Amino acid sequence: MNNPTKIKTISIADVENRLIPLRGQMVLLDRDLAELYGVETKRVNEAVKNNPDKFPAGYVWEMTEEESEVLRSKISTLEPLNGKGHHSKYNYKVFTEKGLYMLATILKSPQATNTTLSIIETYAQVKEMVRTMENLQHVTDGGEQQQNLLQK
Repeated sequence: MNNPTKIKTISIADVENRLIPLRGQMVLLDRDLAELYGVETKRVNEAVKNNPDKFPAGYVWEMTEEESEVLRSKISTLEPLNGKGHHSKYNYKVFTEKGLYMLATILKSPQATNTTLSIIETYAQVKEMVRTMENLQHVTDGGEQQQNLLQK
């Protein structure tokens, strides 16, 4: 009898905790995506390599050595994985929101569908939070401007 693979539930917090601001965008590392999708990092990168037409410039890119070093220094403790360090000796690839949507067209499994839905919801919440913060800033600035006008 076939034993179906259990689908891991991915929460919005699981995704949100992995988002990194880089070059003015919120991105996810290839290794974090692989973990969320339940595949090896090399499978995520193979998907990009084998489908270059789906990943134009700006959808996915390799971090510079400097960006990778900054990231490694922020995550200062190495977590051993099978006797190896947690950090890649290669520069990470990062996926923008558009790159994530294209990756979702390639990775097909119940786990991939569940993960993609969580990623989409996370990006939607982050965008809403940014809009709310911008609106609050305008309200605050407007209130201060009105108060300054009354004082003159």
